[in-house]
Amino acid sequence: MNSPPASVLFGAFDRHNFGDLLFPHLLATLLPGRALETCGLAERDLEGFGGHRVTPLPARSSCLIHAGGELLTCTAWQAAVMLLEPATAADAIARYEDDPAAAATWAARQLGTARGMPYVVGRDVLAQGGRLIFNAVGGVAWNGLRAAQRDELKAALRQADWLSVRDHVTQAALRAEGIDAQLCPDPAVMVEQCFGEVICQRGQRGAVKTIRDVFPQGYLACQFSADFADDASLDAMRLGLSRVAAATGLGLVLFRAGAAPWHDDPALYEKLSRHLLPGMAQLFPSLHLWDICALIAASRGMVSSSLHGRIVALAYGLPRVSLIPPQQGRRPDKRTAFAETWEPEAVPRSVAVDRIERALLQALAVPADVLSENAASLRARYLQSQAQWAGLLTP
Repeated sequence: MNSPPASVLFGAFDRHNFGDLLFPHLLATLLPGRALETCGLAERDLEGFGGHRVTPLPARSSCLIHAGGELLTCTAWQAAVMLLEPATAADAIARYEDDPAAAATWAARQLGTARGMPYVVGRDVLAQGGRLIFNAVGGVAWNGLRAAQRDELKAALRQADWLSVRDHVTQAALRAEGIDAQLCPDPAVMVEQCFGEVICQRGQRGAVKTIRDVFPQGYLACQFSADFADDASLDAMRLGLSRVAAATGLGLVLFRAGAAPWHDDPALYEKLSRHLLPGMAQLFPSLHLWDICALIAASRGMVSSSLHGRIVALAYGLPRVSLIPPQQGRRPDKRTAFAETWEPEAVPRSVAVDRIERALLQALAVPADVLSENAASLRARYLQSQAQWAGLLTP
């Protein structure tokens, strides 16, 4: 007799990005006793970075859980590029970025699927009676998608047994399409509760211990993506961070939250570090998931363009500030949307780089009990939501 089809966690676990590395760990811990297959668009082994061995989707599964992340607006072109090595990605961008039709053909060939929004799937991958779950997914750029892309997504979302989204902007966009979605915090709000001991132990050795020894007075965890490569942004960052370090006596630790294309560029960190005073900053060398978590957890606060950097800081009740890329313009921002949905007014949202000093000093002044109570309330809210959809799953 054949065994029942596997339960599948589906997401962008096949590339090095902080939140995507974290999701499968969280869901596996929060769904104890359930055998879960970790699937993405490509076969990858990210265990060396603290991630998972990822396989493509099976033909059928008993349930499929979209585990989280900005899945609703990740196009095939974006997904295909982010699964490449950096040098190969640069070649693909130069060749196809200005030719959408050719880019779509190339992406379909790379990914082995004709889906235009490949990290969202419908019931065609489920066995009879299977469950389709969307867990706290994001899609703040929904209104920027083409009509055909939105139609593809709506068809899948309307087949869902459970649909929750992580911010009010995504919820409103779906509601305008006639699709109701529950609000649920991102799963990363559970990181301290699920992995606090692992993270604490990681912080007592290796790369994090080295940082703590260098800055016994404490430090700020600092991260920014390749979007901040222009000289004006780097200079504003240098000025703002220098002033905060001088005012607080805290060190600056520059860490990478993602090594996939379009994420963090180590050359920019080197460049910024060279323009800071000697001894003020350290580059954090590790790309391991638990090292990054431990670095944030042991910090006095964080400034970053990574949403999950912010959420891990939130989970630990730490001050945090998000950076808005200079190219963002008036488009909805996922960091801002999350903070507006779930965080107290006293906590700064997202700021342009020329406002780092003011925002960080404001964040550092927020009372600790306000931050800890916010973290506790979001853990409770997440567990309440998950309990509802977990009850729908087959044994």
